[in-house]
Formats: sequence, structure tokens, C-alpha cells
Amino acid sequence: MSTRTVHTVCSHDCPDSCGVLVTIDAAGKATRVQGDPSHPVTRGFLCGKVAKYLDRVYAPDRLLYPMRRRKGAPKGPGRELDAFERISWDEALDEVARRLQQVSDEHGSEAILPYSYAGTIGLLGYGSMDRRFFHRLGASQLGRTICSATGGEALESVYGIKYGTEPEQFAHARLILAWGANVHGNNIHLWPFIEEARRNGAKLVVIDPYQTRTAALADWHIPIHPGTDAALALGMMHVLVRDGLCDLEYIRENTTGFDRLAEHVEEYTPERVAGITGLSAAEVEQLARMYGTTQPAVIRMNYGVQRSENGGTAARAIAMLPALTGAWRYAGGGFQLSTSGGFPFDKQALERPDLMKSSPLGRPSRVLNMSLLGQVLAASEPPVKALFVYNSNPAAIAPDQAAVLRGLARPDLFTVVHEQFLTDTADYADILLPATTFLEHRDIQGAYGHYYLQLSEQAVEPLGEARPNVWLFSQLAQRMGFAEPCFRDSIDDLIRQALHEGKEQPATFRGITLELLEKQPTQRLRLHEETADGKEKPWLPFAQGPFPTASGKIELYSEPLAKRGADALPTFRPPRESRLGREGSPYPLEFLARKADNYMNSTFVNLPGHRKLETAYNGVLEMHPDDAAERGVTDGASVVAWNGRGSLPLVARISRKVGRGVVAGRLHWNKLSAAGHNVNLLTGQHLTDLAGGPALYSVLVDVRLADSLTNSGD
Repeated sequence: MSTRTVHTVCSHDCPDSCGVLVTIDAAGKATRVQGDPSHPVTRGFLCGKVAKYLDRVYAPDRLLYPMRRRKGAPKGPGRELDAFERISWDEALDEVARRLQQVSDEHGSEAILPYSYAGTIGLLGYGSMDRRFFHRLGASQLGRTICSATGGEALESVYGIKYGTEPEQFAHARLILAWGANVHGNNIHLWPFIEEARRNGAKLVVIDPYQTRTAALADWHIPIHPGTDAALALGMMHVLVRDGLCDLEYIRENTTGFDRLAEHVEEYTPERVAGITGLSAAEVEQLARMYGTTQPAVIRMNYGVQRSENGGTAARAIAMLPALTGAWRYAGGGFQLSTSGGFPFDKQALERPDLMKSSPLGRPSRVLNMSLLGQVLAASEPPVKALFVYNSNPAAIAPDQAAVLRGLARPDLFTVVHEQFLTDTADYADILLPATTFLEHRDIQGAYGHYYLQLSEQAVEPLGEARPNVWLFSQLAQRMGFAEPCFRDSIDDLIRQALHEGKEQPATFRGITLELLEKQPTQRLRLHEETADGKEKPWLPFAQGPFPTASGKIELYSEPLAKRGADALPTFRPPRESRLGREGSPYPLEFLARKADNYMNSTFVNLPGHRKLETAYNGVLEMHPDDAAERGVTDGASVVAWNGRGSLPLVARISRKVGRGVVAGRLHWNKLSAAGHNVNLLTGQHLTDLAGGPALYSVLVDVRLADSLTNSGD
């Protein structure tokens, strides 16, 4: 019997949103996944994580049935599935609905908190029926700040929208700055365009405190001190202004606030910036002149930059650089952090915030910051009595892990977890519900690294009794007695609503319908114009205004930020937990809580094949030789990294991938780590300067040999 091929889209949290072709055999089983060669950006190849995706779909430890915690079984790791008993979906849904109603009746509906993020970035799975359900329920709203909120607000404060240079145009660049961007590790489909540019003579400069895969392949790696990116960008501006390397015509026509900015950056001399960043003054000068004299020049900044306490300011300052040089005028020039602004899905129709008026509150509910989960579970008013976790693994990824785990272990906290595997968070569930993978449901997806909209078809039937988010929250709404027709919308209804079908469509969606996507599942957004002779013009989003800001121009000076009491001009302020801000701190080392190259945040950690690829880094602390020698640490020694939040046993690896004064460890599952914790034991709940994101890369620690005397403050 013949096989068939189904077009799907990788929904994991990556800018590439790869088109994926799935081969299905006559029995309905997926036998192969491969990249879609017709996708203009992802071009038929998959990253190492997803190339082995069938290992995940058919993993022997998939959660396949609803489960309930056995009476008396304590929350937390140790007993695995022995702590749970299998129940039916009807039993699970009835119990969840009953318990949520009980919490609402006894403590108020805001005592219920949904916790989710981008375990799937498929649009419907990320946020549609779930938001409707919790809005109607009157649950607390979640401030989804854990990843991109700070950088997103920074970009919008300058340009008014989250647009960026098309990845295809990187091939035309003459200079590429990868700023806090490990392109080769987590944006791999941009790499061929960079390599094409380099074959044509372009230079690649990587600015990163860690020697990533990308940095090791660069023409120049600049190992900046953590959290000092804003100072380097301001120092580059100083040189650009001083040496007449700014495009004054572009600035005059398309920006506002330049005179104020030019005066402001006078104090950021190369000598001062060198003392902050760890570069020499000559290197600051060289980088600025290289950038200011090369066109087209493009900056690929990733979200690592915004994960320091000063990260919003850093992202703003870096994003302003192409506006000073006029790099936006050129195909292959500009800047990319996110392209998500190109996808104006109808979020109001999908999420229905108007349903909050019909909730028990009759008004919008409070917003609780997901980056402060430890505090939220310990001391919010009203207290959180029910937690519903989906698309996320907060026990592993949330900062200040000890505080988070104390909260999750509360016996009075009713916790529901919708998951594919028994994650660190699932260990704390009262009700555990099986979730589908992207092969097992239908969805629609944009991207934050390119401009192609895609339909992801269901390739296989859900394994066991796994169910997608849309089905789950539709069923719960009906169990709760919510009579609104929107809770019975089908997947196709939701897709049509997302695309504004039946309404005037935004220009970038013009003519894109579900029916068109069913025929051609990859659709380029309608961004491009044609010349008189029928050729396509390069799309240059900020070549010429007006722009969607209050002034209609690129805002180098931000009046809205000034009105909020924030810095109207980007100003470097050292993170409190850094070498420059640690006055009085007993912890002398800056700690990089890095993501692993072969996992996606905490996803894929449980799969043996992926874990094998990370063997050299699992449970490892990378240290500079000088820092190790000062502490009597040798390669392979057992050490403890600690601060006031906890002590983490690790194995030392002496490495020059980190600079002096910097140590690094990689994210992992707690229960698969020798210490029972991961790097987030050491991260804190202090927030970034914009949008309240987590300052995951502003962390101070010290390191000692594991067999030395325990520090009294340990």
C-alpha cells in the first residue's frame, strides 16, 4: 500500500518556523520527517533537534492518558508515575471543572492562574480557546514576560512595530553583526544566507560574552562583559557622530530626537566604554568605523541581550544603530530581532478579552508576572489557589527555582498540567493531562524570523488519549456551563477568525484564506511591490516613513518612556548583579545560565539521543583558567556554584569560551541533573528595565571545590 506526505510546521519556540513534510505509512504511522524543500527560507533541512522528531512523538515515556495524583502521594520528584492513577477524560474534566469552580466560589476567580508560554508557537495552541476560557472564568491574567517582552517593547519604542530585515536579504550584506545571537545554534536557517554573503566578501562579527558555535566561526568574536551591550552601542554612536559617519539626510527625514541623542553620547567615549565592556578603546573604534563605513550592514540581535537588568535599554540602543547610518535604505541592511509584526492575526477575535465582562468579576482581572512565579505563589492577594500549566515547564525554566518549587509543593495549591511528558512541573500536578505534538493536530503559524504564513495539517491521529489545547479548553468551558457559542468554534472557525476572513483583511494578509492555504500551505506575506517592468522590489521596512510611532518617525528620543519615568534616551546602568554593580556583594563571578545547543529551552531534555549530544555539558560549569586557578579548581573537579538563592553542585570544565570573571552552565531538567536542580536555582526574580522580563543573565555567584568547607552563607 502507498504512503502519503503531509505538510506540517515545527511549532517549537524558534524563529525559523520550519516547513516539515511528514511521511505516513498505510497504517497511519509517521515514518519520516524532513524539511520542506519548497520553503524559501528553511529550504528543506531541519535542525538536529527536529530531525529526530519521531523519537519524541513515539517516545516510550509519552504521557498518553489522563492521570490523577494518588491520595497521600506527596508532590515533587521521586515516585514518577507511581504517584498517579489513570482516569478517564470525563473524570478528569469533571474534577478540574469542579475544583476550579470551588476555588472561584471560596477565594474569588482571581485565585486561579493560567501559566503558559511558547511550548507551542502554533497560533491556536499558543493562545485562542484557552484565553477565552480563562477570560470568561475571571482567572488572573498572566503577564507573559519570560522570553521576548523586554526586547519587543524596546523595538516598538523605537520603530512602533516588530519588523526586521528579511532573512533572504542577509545574503546581500557586506557586514553582519550577530549581537547576542547564536545563529548556528538556534537560528540555523539564517546561516546559509550569512554564508552566501561571506562567500561574496562579507564579514561576520559576533558580540557575545560566550564563545558560541557562531562566535567560533566568525571573522571577529568580541567577548563583551555580560550586561554591557548598551554601553558598547552608545560608544559606537559616539564614534559615528564624532567622525561624521551618520547618514544625516536619512536621519533628518526619518527620525526624531537625533540632536538630543548626539549630545547624550558625547560622554560614551571609546575609553570609557572600554572600561565598561572589557574591550580596548581601539576595538570600540574599529567596530564603530567598520559599521559606519560598510553598506549594506545588518544586525541580527537575539533575545539574550535583553535578559540583563539593563536589557531593554541595550535592545533599544542596538536597534537605533541602522537608523543612524541609514542602513535601512539598502537591501541586505538594517536589523532583525523579530518579524512577528508582519503577522497581524486577529487576536481580539481569537482570545475574546470581552468575555471578562461576563466573568464573576465583570471586569478585567489582575495581571500576574510569570517571571515572578515564586513570589506569586508565596504572597499574592488573593492567594493563588489553582494553577493551570500548559505549553510550559516552570519548575525548570522559571527564575529563583527554590522559591518556585516551594510554591508548587504547597498542599493547598490545586495544579493541573497539560503535557506530553512527565516534566519537572508534571511532578507537582494534581491532575495530569496528555497533550498532542504538532504532528497530531491542525494549526496555523506565523514566524518571528521570516515572513511566511503556514498551515500545519494534522499528520497522524493523536497517540493514546492525547488531546490538543483547543479541544481541552472547549470541553472545560462546556463543563463549566459557559453558554457562549465561541466555545464551540472549530479549528477551521478559529483559523478563519485569525485571518480576518469576512472582514477587511490587513494588507499583509490580503487574499490569504484557509482555502488558499489548503491548496498552498506556505504563503509569503503581501509585503512586496513590483517595479514597472514587473520585477519585485526588495522590501525595506524602514527605508522611508511614515512609521507606526506617535511621531510617525523612528524615535531616538522616546516621549512615552519619559512620561513613564524611564530613560527617554538609552543610558547604560550596570546591572546590580554584575562586576560593575556588585559593590558589597560577596559573589565575584558573573554567571551565564545558558540554554543548551541541543535542547529547546527545557524541551527534548528527556530524549536519550538529544541528551547524548549534550553529554559534554550536562552538569558542567565552564570556568576561565585564571578563575579556576585562584580557587584551586582543576578540570573535572567537583565544584559548587552558589549565591544567596542556593548551591548547585557541578563539574568544572576549564575553558576559554568564557572570559575572566565569567562562569557558565546550561539549562537542563532538575530530575535528570545530579543535584536535583538546574541553573535556575541561582537565577533571581529581579526584573529587566522594560516590560518586567526576567534578568536571567544578571546573576552573581562564587565557586568553590565541593570538598572544601561550606561557606557560612551557603
